[in-house]
Amino acid sequence: MKIAFHGAARVVTGSKHLLTLKNGKKYLLDCGMFQGMGPQTDTLNRDWGFTPSEVDTLILSHAHIDHSGLIPKLVKDGFSGRIFCTPATKELTGILLEDSAGIQEDEVKYTNKKRALEGLPYVQPLYTEEDARNAMQHFQTVEYDTWQAIDENVQVMWTDAGHIIGSAAVSLRIKEDGREIHLTFSGDVGRYRDVILKSPEEFPQADYILIESTYGNSLHDPADTTSDLLLKWIVRTCLEKKGKLIIPAFSVGRTQEILFALNTLEEEHRLPPLDYFVDSPLSIAATEVVKKYPQLFNKTIQKVLETDNDPFAFKGLKYIKTVAESKLLNYRSEPCVIISASGMADAGRVKHHINNSIENSRNTVLLVGYCEPHSLGGRLMAGAKEVHIFGALREVNAEIGSIRSMSAHGDYEDLSQFLASQDPKQVKKLFIVHGEYEVQQAFRDRLIRKGFTDVEIPELHYEIGLG
Repeated sequence: MKIAFHGAARVVTGSKHLLTLKNGKKYLLDCGMFQGMGPQTDTLNRDWGFTPSEVDTLILSHAHIDHSGLIPKLVKDGFSGRIFCTPATKELTGILLEDSAGIQEDEVKYTNKKRALEGLPYVQPLYTEEDARNAMQHFQTVEYDTWQAIDENVQVMWTDAGHIIGSAAVSLRIKEDGREIHLTFSGDVGRYRDVILKSPEEFPQADYILIESTYGNSLHDPADTTSDLLLKWIVRTCLEKKGKLIIPAFSVGRTQEILFALNTLEEEHRLPPLDYFVDSPLSIAATEVVKKYPQLFNKTIQKVLETDNDPFAFKGLKYIKTVAESKLLNYRSEPCVIISASGMADAGRVKHHINNSIENSRNTVLLVGYCEPHSLGGRLMAGAKEVHIFGALREVNAEIGSIRSMSAHGDYEDLSQFLASQDPKQVKKLFIVHGEYEVQQAFRDRLIRKGFTDVEIPELHYEIGLG
């Protein structure tokens, strides 16, 4: 058996890991899209490093686009097997992929207008909305904590990873050469003090582990300060500066956490009487999916549900659905809060809001999750004084803020706790994926101190034998 790393290798996005057994069967762990990688992003997303038609099965950890976003292209390029995931992951993936396709088709129309003027050939999207819908026919759902036979040689079990609704760590039992090999892929690991979700579950002892490392060298602010920190930015921006507070937020996970925090402020009679806009049809749809799985909420939310049948709603909340309504927000002069996708501010409606607000010092862009360094959000977080948006150079006069406590990724203490169910002496090799290289190096040192003796940081398309 061998494994090859075709994404999330010394970078955070593009999660794709290909297992090949001696009998020739191939199993792909995740099929994520690269995001926020600058000019090389498109090339990375078009170059598989393997042949899609040769993949027998796709095993999906969760719905985020950097883990699921290339599934329609995989199918379009020849994959014909089954895609296994949890029920919530299937629902979320369906709406995320169709939204991703729509964004691509819109961006290609804009790009091709410019290319036509320059006499250049047209480009094509990675996939269309029809491709996204076709891909969903390959999905088969499985419940948590149940071993599922993929074929005569492989069994798979999903355990709750506490990252987003439906997210999971994936454990495999693989029979080869008369013995059984245990491999676990962490997917993305959530936090043990998440304000909405249950904590990550323990997973069976593994021989080989693939562990994410997004925040492998840092600690988050305490999660119980989220409402207070949001209130601080609302007061500072909307009440004191009379400006707009623009919050780029991932549609799945982050948006619901923000809404819950604002709901909490209202319950405590501390929410300022303003208009709060969720400007993302995807976020609206994702929130409805999240509400369908209350059994995956933690005990705190379960208690809230006893007296509040919708912990994601509050006075002043308005949902924006149409493009026309979204554009009207740019002409609004009154203070308000705008929550919109994408979380890295590299696409979607929030990019337009930032474009129209970034040069006004009354406004604030509040970043509440991980941003790839090359993305618009990443450049703003790094302190850029000027940024290119839609081909125009914009001065950054708006205040740029961040709330570290709102990451859905565990920090190094959470990741260490996730691995605490393992006997390091029984783990033959641990691969660090889904992280920036400097972060991964620091995390490797930490893991070695915890007793894991063979820890490797694979490069893109690196392949190695196991067993």
